[in-house]
Amino acid sequence: MAITAYMRSGQCEAALHIFNTMPRRSPVSCNAMISGYLLNGKFDLAREVFDEMPERDLFSWNVMLSGYVRNRNLGAARALFERMPLRDVVSWNTLLSGYAQNGYVDEARKVFEMMPNKNGISWNGLLAAYVQNGRIDDARMLFESKMDWELVSWNCLMGGYVRKKSLVDAQKLFDLMPIKDEVSWNTMITGYAQNGELSEARRMFEACPTRDVFAWTAMVSGYVQHDMLDEARRTFDEMPVKNPVSWNAIIAGYVRCKRMDIARELFEAMPCPNISSWNTMLTGYAQSGDIAQARTMFDRMPQRDSISWAAMISGYAQNGYSEEALRLFVEMKREGERLSRSSYTIALSTCAEISALELGKQLHGRVIKAGNETGCYVGNALLVMYSKCGSIEEAFDVFNGIEAKDIVSWNTMIAGYARHGFGKKALIVFESMKAAGITPDDVTMVGVLSACSHTGLVERGTKYFYSMKKDYGIIANPKHYTCMIDLLGRAGRLEEAQNLIRNMPFEPDAATWGAVLGASRIHGNTELGEKAAKIIFEMEPENAGMYVLLSNLYAASGRWGDVGRMRLKMRDKGVKKVPGYSWVEVQNKVHTFSVGDSVHPEKDKIYAFLEELDLKMKREGYVCSTKLVLHDVEEEEKEHMLRYHSEKLAVAFAILSIPPGRPIRVVKNLRVCEDCHNALKHISKIEGRLIILRDSYRFHHFSDGLCSCGDYW
Repeated sequence: MAITAYMRSGQCEAALHIFNTMPRRSPVSCNAMISGYLLNGKFDLAREVFDEMPERDLFSWNVMLSGYVRNRNLGAARALFERMPLRDVVSWNTLLSGYAQNGYVDEARKVFEMMPNKNGISWNGLLAAYVQNGRIDDARMLFESKMDWELVSWNCLMGGYVRKKSLVDAQKLFDLMPIKDEVSWNTMITGYAQNGELSEARRMFEACPTRDVFAWTAMVSGYVQHDMLDEARRTFDEMPVKNPVSWNAIIAGYVRCKRMDIARELFEAMPCPNISSWNTMLTGYAQSGDIAQARTMFDRMPQRDSISWAAMISGYAQNGYSEEALRLFVEMKREGERLSRSSYTIALSTCAEISALELGKQLHGRVIKAGNETGCYVGNALLVMYSKCGSIEEAFDVFNGIEAKDIVSWNTMIAGYARHGFGKKALIVFESMKAAGITPDDVTMVGVLSACSHTGLVERGTKYFYSMKKDYGIIANPKHYTCMIDLLGRAGRLEEAQNLIRNMPFEPDAATWGAVLGASRIHGNTELGEKAAKIIFEMEPENAGMYVLLSNLYAASGRWGDVGRMRLKMRDKGVKKVPGYSWVEVQNKVHTFSVGDSVHPEKDKIYAFLEELDLKMKREGYVCSTKLVLHDVEEEEKEHMLRYHSEKLAVAFAILSIPPGRPIRVVKNLRVCEDCHNALKHISKIEGRLIILRDSYRFHHFSDGLCSCGDYW
């Protein structure tokens, strides 16, 4: 029939022309139009033809019913089913499969029970529905209710057992099978291989009467997944025929082991690499830190998908190339590539790392348009982005908008408030979490103890630490002990902190002793600081931050000889101090500053403004903390050294560039020094600006001459 031929080739207009010129339209021609429109995804046109039919036969009703099912409009499908003057087993099976394929298993069961006549499709449809939705006990009961099952049904139930990792039941069913085909054998081989029972998988593989490419590939994949790369390679080399999945499996094995040279050899030898092969290599180079090779692979790809873009963006982000990651994300949007949840999450995480709030907000707008805002996966990434970009209020708005919060959502909000110095708000969220029926985990308690530490809530922190095992079954790990030692140390309770270290059930790590060294610097306990530093240097001889902390302690005590000794020790061990730098986002561009910066195009304006500010601050009572300068030089020179720290330059530039009334958000890669902290309090009051500084340890909100940390950091 001409209509059917045109419809099969996608020529709907030509089919319609023939249909319209027909002197008399029979149910057969109408049915051909309805089927053709449905085949070409034109459901509304199919429904128009159906509604205008002067008379319909059973085929007309069934084909329209299948159209509603294919469009997942099950309410309309059920209504049409109820209107049908006559139904056959096809009608019943269509409705049953609609419910089954969309997860409405109980509805499918009701339809099955109401059927006047059932055939093999009916039984197989319900069995598959049970298996696909994880209701394996119901599937077993249905299977045991009759004897004459087809081979496809045996394989279906066996596959269900394998997915549930019930390999004993799968093996029993396999042994009972009257007939076995390649699917039966491959299902068992794959099941054993994926679950790490490689000897059983090999036994089945050897016993298999005909080993096809899928059986061989299952063995290769099983060996790769369980780090038996030599066995995987031997099996791969023995394969009589290989398909792209086989090649990709062995390449992925070498990528997992970071043996990119061999992975590259296999990739180059592969007859027809597909997009999955390219993505595997691209991801491998990116994860091993060879970002140049990753980019070369990306640029060579004959075609890319959302995974390719996400892998390259993620590679840039994870290797510290945040701006390149965001540039590529913008390019991805320009190319019209579909933005996946993964792409959004990576881009949002990158915005969080470099504190690019404005770009993060633009991404948030796109997330809303895509309808992904209220889900946990993207919602949690938004939560992290706003929190790390210094906008904790907007983070809380996102948190409230996540419909089904998971434990990551709660933990992120608690940790966010803690890092911003709002410990009491963090503890309110913690109490709300428990009231919502969410059981805290070890990450939760790190956030809670950190909140107490950042806010000086010693008694509450101590109570949480000693009760978390009894209340939540959480055994304290090194991070919990470090938070607790930090809490006690900052409060000046150094003896209690030392006692806690002595009673730890495991050896304290460098982070724990780092907390002790930090507390020693705050309270001027040189003896304890030296002890902590000595232990840290043994554990992490290249930890430049600890050398600087101890040097600060010596400088504050006027021990310039020891400061010089530290400098020589660093030089002899090849330890280089991490240079401090700060950055601020202005009009979607990130501006980076180093101490005494001389390359920024606005440097003259910035320095002149800082000179003015310095005079105003001194009139307000600001005194430069020259004890922090690690050089035995004149006071005037020390003041000059401190005046041009990177965070002061970034803040000065932001005040000059960002209109009044808007917050200033600056990020520093190291911990803010005491002098800059003091200066920023004065600047916030003089300029009437909210200044939010994120350093390597926490956030500081400076407003009207005060800081959110209460000078407790």
